[in-house]
Amino acid sequence: MNLPVYVDGLPNLCGSETAIADRLTQRERPQRDRCVDWGPVRSAYAIALHMHQPLIPDPDQELTRAPILSNLKHMMDHPHVGDNHNAAVFHWCYKRMGEFIPRLVAEGKQPRVMLDYSGTLLHGLYAMGLHDVFDNLRTITCDPRYRGCVEWLGSAWGHPVAPSTPVQDYRLHVQAWRHFFAALFGVEALSRVQGFSPAEMAMPNHPDVFYEFVRTLKDCGYRWVMVQEHTVEQVQDGRSLGYPHRPHRLVARNSKGQTLAIIAIVKTQGSDTKLVGQMQPYYEAKGLGRVELGIGSEKGRSGPDSSTKSRGPISIPSLVCQIADGENGGVMMNEFPPKYVQVMQESSGGPTPPVNVGEYLDYLDSLGVREADLPAIQPIFQHRIWERFDPGAGPEALAATIRQLSQEDSRFHVEGGSWTNNISWVRGYENVLQPMEAASAKFNEKMLRRGVPSSDPQYRNALFHLLACQTSCYRYWGQGLWADWGRELCRRAIESIQDDG
Repeated sequence: MNLPVYVDGLPNLCGSETAIADRLTQRERPQRDRCVDWGPVRSAYAIALHMHQPLIPDPDQELTRAPILSNLKHMMDHPHVGDNHNAAVFHWCYKRMGEFIPRLVAEGKQPRVMLDYSGTLLHGLYAMGLHDVFDNLRTITCDPRYRGCVEWLGSAWGHPVAPSTPVQDYRLHVQAWRHFFAALFGVEALSRVQGFSPAEMAMPNHPDVFYEFVRTLKDCGYRWVMVQEHTVEQVQDGRSLGYPHRPHRLVARNSKGQTLAIIAIVKTQGSDTKLVGQMQPYYEAKGLGRVELGIGSEKGRSGPDSSTKSRGPISIPSLVCQIADGENGGVMMNEFPPKYVQVMQESSGGPTPPVNVGEYLDYLDSLGVREADLPAIQPIFQHRIWERFDPGAGPEALAATIRQLSQEDSRFHVEGGSWTNNISWVRGYENVLQPMEAASAKFNEKMLRRGVPSSDPQYRNALFHLLACQTSCYRYWGQGLWADWGRELCRRAIESIQDDG
């Protein structure tokens, strides 16, 4: 199944959802080659590189008429302004794993890396004609010699923050990323994308919004999601995690009493690129050992009256997982390449090897570990909600509970959490959020409610502009030129949605 990368001059974000889903359902979950000898492994580490560039109206032209281009292209066109001289290094950062991985494999090593590229970055690189990036990425993604070394993480196409993006739009972002990835790398490669990385590590903690977040991930075929340590709490008591270096079961409950769960891999500490740039996860993991999962009992499968079988605790390797920007900062640009190569050479085949999360979870499967056996966690502050909320009481009762808790404690909020506690993705961004919400409402009214096919040219055009205007960068900066760009993209999104009537 070959999909065009572009349709009518726009990135191929929609229109073939059913064909892709049908092709994926025909495939069993890919079995990874077991290159790791897990017997002597005491602990393991996993690193992920997050790559992103937003789309912006060309600053060299009048705002309302400026073509939309990648911020990277603007940097390359103006190398002597600010830190734009880094553009050439950024270009190399986006493709350099395609150089490191084959080199290390040729040395007999077992390098590992997880890649998280936003859809706006992938589109920008392709539109700029930087096909050398895609040549390198396809090599390590599709070549059987290397694809076991690389695990792609799913993303939301426009790099939106989940807590303050309308739930129906966030689903469109997730679907669009998968659609575009399949067009770039093929459906077979997409079938191996089982983990998800939220933009800015931002996760909703409003119960209904979070439930829809998890439902979107599960409906799109994701098995696990990466979460920030301080954005979650233990289900039983609302306390912080006792031991983050093991997989958890992330539980979502909504106001109607519905429940979902997905595996969570916990990213610890902050977002400092030095942690990955200097390969800190390896050194942290070296100080850890195996940990026991308390396994419950299960009923025999021969019939309803079968006896219950006792299942004892299972010893698993600890896992240290970190993600960082793959291109920003001097450490990532300059120190990471030699350090990555050195650590991969040192740790491959050892008691603390590099792994990707997917193969780690496959190993736990082979030990008989099930999702239900994992410690249960939930988004921060939800324990306080469930202490007062009657299960299934509905959205109005939930809103009343949240209002009461907010009045009693100014620190309580349901704005979500991200890589830092210092940034709210809602407060102070009204001048950008309101236009985004207007564009979302118009798309919902004119496209979704009317059942316009996603293959319709107007739908595709409107979707591209809607997703582009919801990029986190416009609200991250809050004011000034970036906010102006965000509002302009919202205006174009609304304009593209208007019908003839």
